[in-house]
Amino acid sequence: MEKWEEYVRRVVPYTPGEQPKETDVIKLNTNENPYPPCEGAKKLLENYNSDDLKLYPDPACTELVDAIAKVQNVKPENVFVGIGSDDVLSMAFLTFFGSDKPILFPDITYSFYDVWADVYNIPYKTKPLDEDFEIKNEDYLEPNGGIVFPNPNAPTGVYKETQEIEKIIKANKDSVVIIDEAYIDFGGQSCVPLINKYDNLLVVQTFSKSRSMAGVRIGYAIGSEQLIKFMSDVKFSINSYTLNRLSLKLGVLALEDTDYFNKTTQKIISTREKTKTQLESLGFNCLESKSNFIFASHKSVSAAKIFEELKKRRIFVRYWNKPRIDNHLRITIGTDEQMEKLICALEEIVACED
Repeated sequence: MEKWEEYVRRVVPYTPGEQPKETDVIKLNTNENPYPPCEGAKKLLENYNSDDLKLYPDPACTELVDAIAKVQNVKPENVFVGIGSDDVLSMAFLTFFGSDKPILFPDITYSFYDVWADVYNIPYKTKPLDEDFEIKNEDYLEPNGGIVFPNPNAPTGVYKETQEIEKIIKANKDSVVIIDEAYIDFGGQSCVPLINKYDNLLVVQTFSKSRSMAGVRIGYAIGSEQLIKFMSDVKFSINSYTLNRLSLKLGVLALEDTDYFNKTTQKIISTREKTKTQLESLGFNCLESKSNFIFASHKSVSAAKIFEELKKRRIFVRYWNKPRIDNHLRITIGTDEQMEKLICALEEIVACED
């Protein structure tokens, strides 16, 4: 070992879903929206003056912040934006989780949480979900340095009612509680209104899923003015110019087209429920989902086997060889046509194993 290696911070990195280079695949493994961004975004890209990119973006992201504040019915001072919700969450970890007490999050959840904790030397404890993959309120009543979990949870898609989450927030007024709402627009109720009651609550959302902008990278947090001020101070100590000029414009356009947003989210919800029924008829057990994916296991065919057989047919879903979930698949909801092809493939796979 070289001498300098003694001082390297070593972490096990987050493993993203596979990004196949081929285009003739059905990609249902990374929870992307199957529908294009709104028409306004398309028109902007067709007519965009590239000279605009020679200028630095607005460091305060004022136009986008104002648009988010309007949609969410909060003040601009309650909004923080970043490069996707991963950037926002990472900044929140760095800003708020400085206690010697461990932060708390579920054992089955978004697998970036423990990575950020390790990167920033934050102690943490994971709390096991119950047998139905639900968060147990009592697990989050002990002394802690902060709490974070998605709602709906990932990769399960299980949703926790707002009144139950409020009990956790209310019981932890001495630490910051972060609710990661990446999938909230697919059937859940947001915790954003609770920021008016609890100054320790931070709600994080993204444009990647329901706004069809995973490639644009826009995320944001909503919280008390004090929380947002603290996050902004850390942000401006690291990188003042986060979102680029084009992303800022695209984000505003996405927020303005409410009709398209409602249309596409409802299409995904409808396809999700139809697909769930079809999967159950093939012998799958599907958790109740309020997200743009389904978490499913088959009664007799292993998830690993199905995963590999689907891949042979150029259909990509997500599989984790991890305790408690190693017989489950996370299936992103695509278009009706894509899901019909998935169901046809699964019919073949299941029939071969019977």
